[in-house]
Amino acid sequence: MSTGRTVAVAMSGGVDSSVTAALLKQQGHMVRGVFMAFGQPGLDAQIERVGKVADALAVELTVVDVAEVFRSTVLDYFRASYLAGRTPNPCIVCNPNVKFGRLLAAAREMGCAAMATGHYARLDRLGDRVRLLKGLDPNKDQSYFLHRLGQDQLAALLFPLGGFTKTQVRELAAGFGIAGVHGSESQDVCFLQGTTVAAFLEAAGTMPGGGEIVDGGGRVLGRHQGIHRYTIGQRRGLGLPDATPYYVVAIDGDRNRLVVGKNEELWREMLSLRSVKWVAGGPPSLPARLIVKIRYRHEGAPALVAPGQGERVAVRFDAPQRAVTPGQFAVFYDGDEVVGGGEII
Repeated sequence: MSTGRTVAVAMSGGVDSSVTAALLKQQGHMVRGVFMAFGQPGLDAQIERVGKVADALAVELTVVDVAEVFRSTVLDYFRASYLAGRTPNPCIVCNPNVKFGRLLAAAREMGCAAMATGHYARLDRLGDRVRLLKGLDPNKDQSYFLHRLGQDQLAALLFPLGGFTKTQVRELAAGFGIAGVHGSESQDVCFLQGTTVAAFLEAAGTMPGGGEIVDGGGRVLGRHQGIHRYTIGQRRGLGLPDATPYYVVAIDGDRNRLVVGKNEELWREMLSLRSVKWVAGGPPSLPARLIVKIRYRHEGAPALVAPGQGERVAVRFDAPQRAVTPGQFAVFYDGDEVVGGGEII
């Protein structure tokens, strides 16, 4: 990492972005803070908190309005996914379009040579190609959320925390004298701000009401409270007492109903992906044997990744995986390297 460049740091007020800014200053970079304002509740108070961190680090802070692109690419997608019976991942959609889209563009307009964030991931530059790698701390690795970034975006980014554990980052914060300045950890779904998914969606008035709960044969077993309140593998809130529990095995958005079954019906050996993105800009030689994660906290499982119908990609696991969820993203790994990924259908 060369020194002396002007680097924008995406600051949230939390420990990770605060330590990121402090590390870059220590390395000799000219650091400027940028903050995403997307219309979140309590915006003024959050800007004030981030401003205190910036002041403590002697970093100039710029507030960037990303509300319109956030609404059109993240919030609209979030609502549409639940209406269709899918379980979305807004962070994965936000990253290429907002944080490393509009915010990165603003940093470039400010004259910054690069932008850094507090993500726990690593970058490896090999000539003109940038490889995206897992973060060193397996409990904090966030490479899964970054798999849709393009080469032009990755080339402009720095992830200074990728080689640290969370414990080490907290120790660094204390060493920099900012342990008591930064705020609490950021939420996974930042725009919920303490509310629930159901309450957020219902406040917009776009969600359908209750509907039927059926088994795999179409037999009506009960009523649900809104398909947006459920996800694949869920057993709570069904109200279907039986000798063994029922689980949600499918969500039918067109007919506003849940399909339930027993645990053995939740396991799948194959899945299909759409909107596949490859970190290198194009696919590797397929079919290929890779490790595939079907959700962020999934450990990952060996699978054969092959071309599917049209532009889709097919995944066949060596062993069936539980609760494969449409709308979530399956991400491919070759060792520590992120190869790509796509949306489960």
